[in-house]
Amino acid sequence: MAATVRIPTTMRPLSGGASTVQIDGATLSELIANLESAHPGFSERILDEVGALRKFVNIFVSDDDVRYLDGLDTKIPEGATVSIIPAVAGG
Repeated sequence: MAATVRIPTTMRPLSGGASTVQIDGATLSELIANLESAHPGFSERILDEVGALRKFVNIFVSDDDVRYLDGLDTKIPEGATVSIIPAVAGG
């Protein structure tokens, strides 16, 4: 189940500068594990110490926030777009 993962600018060094990558995963949890295998460093930026989504990182599957779906158990449809969007602060 390949999905297109949109990589935010701040995380592109982890993906070799790529703005998108193709990653397999039936669920968001599996997709993140496969993303970590292909591009080490993503898990620690996305997940906290207990393996939950970090508070200030939003992930969308086909424009739906996974926090309002099934979180890490959210199913990833074939061909879906998964967007990683870190919160931005400043003024």
